[in-house]
Amino acid sequence: MVLAAGRGSRLRPLTDHTPKPMIPFAGKPLLEYIIQLLAQHGFDQMVINLNHLPEVIQNHFGDGKDWGVSIEYSLEDELLGTAGAVRKVADFFDEPFLVYYGDNLTNFDLSEFWATHQRENEIASVGLLWMADPTSRGIIGLDKNNRINRCIEKPKPAQVFDDYLINAGTYAMQPEILERIPSDTASDFSQDIFTGLLAEGRPLLGHRMQGQLLSTDTPERYQHAIESVDSGSFTLP
Repeated sequence: MVLAAGRGSRLRPLTDHTPKPMIPFAGKPLLEYIIQLLAQHGFDQMVINLNHLPEVIQNHFGDGKDWGVSIEYSLEDELLGTAGAVRKVADFFDEPFLVYYGDNLTNFDLSEFWATHQRENEIASVGLLWMADPTSRGIIGLDKNNRINRCIEKPKPAQVFDDYLINAGTYAMQPEILERIPSDTASDFSQDIFTGLLAEGRPLLGHRMQGQLLSTDTPERYQHAIESVDSGSFTLP
């Protein structure tokens, strides 16, 4: 599932007439690179949730056949959060599945991530990487077996611990996790579902991603992403 329903309020006025996942990079919208990356790693059936200007995305991608994939859409009248969005289309996921944040431009090795999740067989695997400034993101700590032992969303400077890793917005999950998500209400994986599982002592796998991530959720990050692509320091998928 590609999470693409956010309004992109921090990117206004750019997102007044353009959905956040459709902002351009090197002549193509961000979401094209995401779909291309997923297809490269064998994820050829997907659901995309929509809220802000949904017709722009639907008209551009249609059923996905021009990109070698099959796309279905989930329209949200009210934003349901990262977990609530997945719960709304629970019937689509009768096998292990991937969740990808639609405002991240990455070149992750999703095949390696997926293979690790399949081998370890935990209820969820969370893609992680290191970034210098964690205060506007979610930070995660791991034990010696790469199981998550703490999770803090948007930590204050005093809450940042040594050896933290950043939640990279890429999850591999077992269908079992859908039972943990309340229906017809907003909920978030990091703040609600993962913290609940950790409180119960349920293992969650933390996986250090192979590849790079560029965020696009603020004007500064979007500009940095454009410069990284233009300079060649980021390799497009």
